[in-house]
This record gives sequence, structure tokens and C-alpha cells, in this order.
Amino acid sequence: MTPMEQLKAMVAGKKVAFIGAGVSHKPCITMLAALGADITLCDQKKSLDDFGDYADTLRKLNVKLSLGEHYTDGFAGQDIIMRTPGYEFFKPELQAAKQAGALVTSEVELFFELCPCKLIAVTGSDGKSTTTTLAAKLLEAQGYTVHLGGNLGRPLLPDIESISPQDMAVLELSSFQLHTMRKSPDIAVITNLSPNHLDWHTSMEE
Repeated sequence: MTPMEQLKAMVAGKKVAFIGAGVSHKPCITMLAALGADITLCDQKKSLDDFGDYADTLRKLNVKLSLGEHYTDGFAGQDIIMRTPGYEFFKPELQAAKQAGALVTSEVELFFELCPCKLIAVTGSDGKSTTTTLAAKLLEAQGYTVHLGGNLGRPLLPDIESISPQDMAVLELSSFQLHTMRKSPDIAVITNLSPNHLDWHTSMEE
């Protein structure tokens, strides 16, 4: 199966919740809805009108909404939950959904599972963006078609159909994104490690 066929087999007819409608989630919501997923958007915004121009897209896609103070109630009964990196994996609401059988994943995780070309991933406390950009430019100078994503560039999952095995994907990944990753890249780059985000992670060791 092609990557797109694999993704369709995974989401068609399934209940898929997105936590938030940020930059990476908007194109993914459109993509998964087109593949036959039953989408619920869980967001702290209080009403559909609070989404501004994006409200029209949500209406056209028939996206269900779980909004406001109790937006995480929308996790219940979902087959797949698309986590945004800023939403802590160990929050009780998400863990309860996982225990109930939901697959908790993300745009980057699905891309890693389905990407047909080699992956280079860059992480660390500082210098990620610079290193990722330099790696992409070096590969482009070698004649590769390079797909730049993660924290830098656009979400790559919606482009999966146009990526060939001869291309290269270069992604900047934060510790938030790496926390639940199940697959490694072909090449991993770690710039440095220093104590930060300890208000989010439970310890430096984590």
C-alpha cells in the first residue's frame, strides 16, 4: 500500500479527536476528514465563532466540537487522539482515554510511520532551527528534494503523497514531540542538552 492508502486504512470510519486547531492541525483535519474520519475538535475556545475565518472550514467539514472549560470531555469514545506537542502526555484526561483504548499520536508520529524517504531529525535545547536549516540546505546543494518540517516549516503529513523514496525529510523536533515517539529517524542529531522546560517535564532525566 502507498502511504496515503495506509493512512486511509487507519482513519476511515474512525473517530478522531484533535487537541487544538494550531498550524499543524488545520491541514491534518482537512486531510483526515477527506479520508473518511469522523473528526472532533477539542479546544479551549468557547464557541465556533471564536475560530474566526476557520469556523467556515469546520462547518464545511462537519467537524464536531468539544469546547470551553470541559473541552477534554471530547476525548471519550475516540479511536484516535491527535495530541498537540504543548498538551502534556501524562494529563489524567489523556491517560484515561488511552486506557479506554484510544490511540494517542500526533502529526509528526504519523509522518514518521508513513514517510517513504529517509528521515533526519534534529533535537536539543538550543540550535535546533539553525542546524535543521543547514542540513536541509546542504542536502539541497547535493541535488536532493528536501521536505522541511517538525517545528520548522509546515506539517509534512499532508504532503505524504508527493514525497518520493529518493527525497530527504529534515525535521526539527522538540522534547515535547519526542516524548511519545515510537520510531527513530534514519539519522538523529542532538545539538546539546541543558535543564529547561522542567515545568513541563517531571525531571531532567525524563
